[in-house]
Amino acid sequence: MGAHYARREMNLSDTSEGDDVGRVGFDPDAFEAFYREHVEAVQRFVARRVADRDQAADLTADIFVAAIESADSYRAGRGSPVAWLFGIARIVVSAERRRVGRERRATSRVVGRLLLDDDGATRIDERLDAEAQGRRLHEAIACLPEGQRAVLELVAVDQLSVAEAACALGISPLSARVRLHRARGRMTGRLAEYPQKDREPSPRPQEAAP
Repeated sequence: MGAHYARREMNLSDTSEGDDVGRVGFDPDAFEAFYREHVEAVQRFVARRVADRDQAADLTADIFVAAIESADSYRAGRGSPVAWLFGIARIVVSAERRRVGRERRATSRVVGRLLLDDDGATRIDERLDAEAQGRRLHEAIACLPEGQRAVLELVAVDQLSVAEAACALGISPLSARVRLHRARGRMTGRLAEYPQKDREPSPRPQEAAP
């Protein structure tokens, strides 16, 4: 009986969470609450992939616009709102990379600036500085096949669980674990080198006086 009520409470919680995200698509108050709750995570996600402040602001705006448009597709049983949002973010960032070299639309740039608070530019600069190592890690794993790289990015860089990464990518947890295992096998030794790059070089020992 106790297990029955525990499952029922879990199902009700999942339904409530799904309803909350679903309202983002048509309820401005729900969107504002959702934005405030997740904007820092999205900014960090973007900062690990781009180094330009204005581009980061635009991408953050684009990700939340895409979330509004896709809100009715969220299913709580498939993963957390953050995992779902990171899945959208990957699509948006990938699309932006494919558009590199083309001039961004003026309206998109304006929307990106409007979503920032007065000190938003400073916060984005701080995110970009803090995530410099993450961007180098992305460069290091760029040689992996797309499927393996995507799982490794979400788990090793964005700190999602394997199940959340699977949700973000729309694959099964088993497939995600297999891809992660293969990616780690290919990158053994290479990933361990990257944290060292943020450290100051050790001072050279002074030569003994003659």
